[in-house]
Amino acid sequence: MLQSSQWFSEIAADDASAFSLKIRAKLHEEQTPYQRIEIYATEGFGNLMVIDGCTMLSSRDNFLYHEMMSHPALFTHPDPRRICIIGGGDCGTLKEVLKHPQIESAVQIDIDERVTRLAERYFPELAESNADPRAQLLFEDGVRWIQRAEAGSLDIIIVDSTDPVGPAAGLFTSAFQADCRRALAPHGVLIQQSESPLYHMRILREMHTAMRTAGFSASRTLFFPQAIYPSGWWSATMASKDGDLSTFRHDDARDKPFETHYYNAEIHHAALAQPEFFRRALMAPPDATIA
Repeated sequence: MLQSSQWFSEIAADDASAFSLKIRAKLHEEQTPYQRIEIYATEGFGNLMVIDGCTMLSSRDNFLYHEMMSHPALFTHPDPRRICIIGGGDCGTLKEVLKHPQIESAVQIDIDERVTRLAERYFPELAESNADPRAQLLFEDGVRWIQRAEAGSLDIIIVDSTDPVGPAAGLFTSAFQADCRRALAPHGVLIQQSESPLYHMRILREMHTAMRTAGFSASRTLFFPQAIYPSGWWSATMASKDGDLSTFRHDDARDKPFETHYYNAEIHHAALAQPEFFRRALMAPPDATIA
């Protein structure tokens, strides 16, 4: 919420905390059929996109999220070529995916076209790969698209969604994840944004359970900083259709033929380390109290 003429604050009421950015101006506001989108110019973080009162991305730190939502999964798969991004309307994840020269097709399915059109206007650096001939932008329900996808037609599915409320709620279910597994070819990998391990451990635990219930052979959460999100500490959770997630193509990641700002082979190794409280929460009985 805009607390005054100078500051935007996202309040995490359940955790008695907030994150604030000093605002220079409100650049845009609209209510779409799906959500309310606001764009601000900030003093220190460049442009800021807010959806339904929650910070989505800033010019300054979006590279952390977009790189970790894409490169770990792409370097875990032995030979990724056919990619699907569910959500991701700001196109930052699509841009990172298309840095990999072996990618043959990358389809992005976001229910709200206005997110993409506003990103093209206010975050043009994220949309610079939209015209790549390998890219396809669709504006429809990602849950239904995956349900209709041909079995075994995808190598990697990236679920780059908002929080598990409103239009994104259906993306956090075992039924959706089972549909993803069916759409994945052998060695396929699913990666999904999975909230803050400090604030949202219950969601993370339920996601791991849903992935295993859906038939995935392994699941693993990656951790990374994200200044503008609640707690400043975020995660993405990977699931493998039929393989192991503890190794990746280290040499290819080390010698990647493109530039990143955060991701490299050492960061990938570090992100796979599991904090002790996280291990304990995943191993606790189903009826245990989770913070």
